[in-house]
Amino acid sequence: MTALHVLTLSLVVIGAALAVWFRDLLASVIALAGASLLLSLEFYLLQAPDVAIAEAGIGAALTAAIYILAIRKTRPKEEE
Repeated sequence: MTALHVLTLSLVVIGAALAVWFRDLLASVIALAGASLLLSLEFYLLQAPDVAIAEAGIGAALTAAIYILAIRKTRPKEEE
């Protein structure tokens, strides 16, 4: 396993941990999308470009867009 694989997978774990740790929902979605993009890079490094494209398109872009739209439709608890 090369150093690039270890670095990429470490950053994926850090991004996922940040997504759980952040209190702001939008920051969590951005961290999760970043982790997903890094995961698609790892798939590309493992010579699976079709899986990498699917992960980048659906896992990072589409899922993040749906989460952001859902966050925009909600109100903070203080406004209720």
